[in-house]
Amino acid sequence: MQRFTKGSRFLAAVTLASACAVPAAQAAKPVLSVAYAGSMGALMDKGLGPAITRQTGVQYQGEGAGAFGLAHLIAAKQLNPDVFVSVTPGPIRVLQKAGLIGVAVPVASTQMVIAYSPKSRFAKDFMAATAGKAKWYEVLEKPGLKFGRTDPTVDPQGRNIVLTMLLAEQYYKEPGLADKVLGGVFNTRQIFTEPSLLSRLESGQLDATSGYRSAVISHGLPYVRLPAQINLSDPAMIDTWYSKVHFSIARPNGNSENVSAQPMVFYAAVLKNAPNPEAGEAFVKLMTSAKGQTMFKAYGYGEPKGGNLQ
Repeated sequence: MQRFTKGSRFLAAVTLASACAVPAAQAAKPVLSVAYAGSMGALMDKGLGPAITRQTGVQYQGEGAGAFGLAHLIAAKQLNPDVFVSVTPGPIRVLQKAGLIGVAVPVASTQMVIAYSPKSRFAKDFMAATAGKAKWYEVLEKPGLKFGRTDPTVDPQGRNIVLTMLLAEQYYKEPGLADKVLGGVFNTRQIFTEPSLLSRLESGQLDATSGYRSAVISHGLPYVRLPAQINLSDPAMIDTWYSKVHFSIARPNGNSENVSAQPMVFYAAVLKNAPNPEAGEAFVKLMTSAKGQTMFKAYGYGEPKGGNLQ
């Protein structure tokens, strides 16, 4: 029979306590939960997320998806992040109406572009359009071209590409251009989730997609720049030009919603019911700091525009 002295029993107890304490300490490590517009995946996962972990020691957990879809999940208490980062004011307004957000601050801006796959058989046509030697929308109308975009019911980008095409009709004086390219507002053959859209483009499953310039640059993909009159980048054009187009979508409750252009600005806010508000505040502060803005710029984002959303 094995015998234990008082000293050995004490040593064993200390060893056991230490072994139990390591997992407990790890489990107690604070978590920062961030819900963000799906196009921001590269910046969040490779830039801002690791940076806030190094800075504060929190475990960063991010979830990217269509910003409207995320906003409605948060409002319904089915998702409870510390921070919400949206593109355009619309999703922020959903949560302000629900009483879950007070002030949201602008952290970056972007613009609509047409991204294309270097593997596509239409790549040379898009290169010609980039050089001004072909019309980009005529390339998109070519038979057999596979174009991708996101769902306008849950994602601002899905709405923005429809508005861009409607503006292009007026800007280029090409009636019917939007239907020729999109096949209607809800063409399910073109609609994919935002996080998967550029991945499908990278793999060659799609020839071209709608895109935010920031996300397209983050993925290192080629793209066609669009004039300011249709890329929704200039807040000064909202009332004078962008407001000329709009369309309707059906909401799950059966009501219809009139969609019009909003500034292509990214806004961040700490939720009023955030599980870890201190970490949330630190994350928003990082995004607005010189260090954070350098990261945004490196990933293709423009500087913040406009003021806070009250």
